[in-house]
Amino acid sequence: MSDANALAAQLSSTDGGARRAAAERLAQMAEAAAPAAAQLVRACGDADEQVREQAVAALEDLGPPTTEAIGQIIQLVAHADPLVAYWATTLLGRAGEDAASATPALAGCLTSPADLSVKQRAAWALGKIGPAAAAARDALGRAASDADPRLARLATEALAAIGA
Repeated sequence: MSDANALAAQLSSTDGGARRAAAERLAQMAEAAAPAAAQLVRACGDADEQVREQAVAALEDLGPPTTEAIGQIIQLVAHADPLVAYWATTLLGRAGEDAASATPALAGCLTSPADLSVKQRAAWALGKIGPAAAAARDALGRAASDADPRLARLATEALAAIGA
């Protein structure tokens, strides 16, 4: 088991100190923490503020998630905690075309009552997925006329990247 996998398992501990230590160590690992991507996204919803902060710090330095983690991350797009959903959509965008299977979840986010920052990130992520996200055209089309100028711009850019 890699260091990242062992630390990822510690993020589920009932011991707050163990979770804080694991999140802090993962934050120091930069891209080597990639195997823990899904667990780090979940940790963004931790009750402990230090765990949340370290998880975000780790995710900020993380590149795209591993292909094995994408399925787990897709399940977090609709999470009730906006920080969890935001980072799930961010990592899917970083995965680009490899996250094409996330298209329905990301498109659903655009039409849901999700936090505005999450909707904006979902539009951005669909643009990063590119032509493989063609199934999201309708949702992006509606978002392109949203009252929020940033969401409208990101949706318009995503439509251009998809080739609509």
